[in-house]
Amino acid sequence: MEFDTAIIGAGAAGMMCAAHLEGRTLLVDHAKVAGEKIRISGGGRCNFTNLYTDPNAFICANPHFVKSALARYTQWDFIDLVQQHGIAWHEKTLGQLFCDNSAKDIIAMLNQLIDARTVERRLKSSISDIRKREEGFSFTLHTPEAKLQVSTRNLIIATGGKSIPKMGATGFAYEVAEQFGLPVTQTRPALVPFTFPDGRFAEISGVAVPSRIHADGPTFEEALLFTHRGLSGPAILQASSYWREGETVTLDILPADMYEALRNQRQQAGRKNFTTELARHLPSRLVDHLSGVFDLSGNLADWSDKRLSELMNGLKHWQVTPSGTEGYRTAEVTLGGVDTDALDSKTMASKNHPNLYFIGEAVDVTGWLGGYNFQWAWSSAMAAAKALNAG
Repeated sequence: MEFDTAIIGAGAAGMMCAAHLEGRTLLVDHAKVAGEKIRISGGGRCNFTNLYTDPNAFICANPHFVKSALARYTQWDFIDLVQQHGIAWHEKTLGQLFCDNSAKDIIAMLNQLIDARTVERRLKSSISDIRKREEGFSFTLHTPEAKLQVSTRNLIIATGGKSIPKMGATGFAYEVAEQFGLPVTQTRPALVPFTFPDGRFAEISGVAVPSRIHADGPTFEEALLFTHRGLSGPAILQASSYWREGETVTLDILPADMYEALRNQRQQAGRKNFTTELARHLPSRLVDHLSGVFDLSGNLADWSDKRLSELMNGLKHWQVTPSGTEGYRTAEVTLGGVDTDALDSKTMASKNHPNLYFIGEAVDVTGWLGGYNFQWAWSSAMAAAKALNAG
């Protein structure tokens, strides 16, 4: 079997690349169907891009690497593609775009585009024994029916990272990179909940509050969710990409204007228990938990302005130290990957092996929560496709 290009991985990046490639293409994946992570994303509605996509929303050892691909295939380009296929969508919050109906609409769109190309799909299949040839690569393709020998001029690795191993995620991309001498940066789970070994927040599991979360990176202002295992919610997932083991995380759960509101309440309800009045601003179960963190004793009249200020400061800079994260089991993405110093930012090709490409999550590029990682998948895939079509 001979192909112009073989793409290993039929996720978002792999499907997008196959959908735009000219020439005879082979698309391989071990899953029964293509686009499984697309299907489960965004609660089944696929947060397919973000209106505010910007290079600053991506974590990469070389922050300039993402600029070329993102500039040459933007969020607006993908939105146009979605609209051309009649897929209804809406903005949920903070520029996050979701399908009105189902994530399956995105998969169907990509499959339709792939059908219009000369693409041979091989699902429930894997590859082994990749070898460099004078003009490309060869490998063994293991299908349910047979073991086949394949030669291809170009090889694209789009197998993603280690996140959600129950869906078949592995470090395959990193193994291929290392086989051909490309360095791989340290990888770890990202966009993942924090855990605490002592069940610290189990009693308030399910409580959610607006928050501002900081962990050695930008401050993220979104919801915080307390769980049986620890802390979750959008703000926590965002901060997890910047957190390192042993570091503290700063929780700011102070509602706006609460200081003045409590001072005013002190005039009318001074004899009431302080926690009763505090529960007018924060969930009562959370207030009960905070009683074990801060001194909330006494009636409201007993609280001086100084004591109130000290509590406000505590709620604004509440520091906790997670024991770890929930790991790749629930992580939405993998931080780290194929070192971008070894890749051409315009084409995604290896600098030492011009016919070998890495796209999507396999690369050391991690976006914020909210559609950024999908946009990287679309943009990096298009960078490779355009380069191959031009060549």
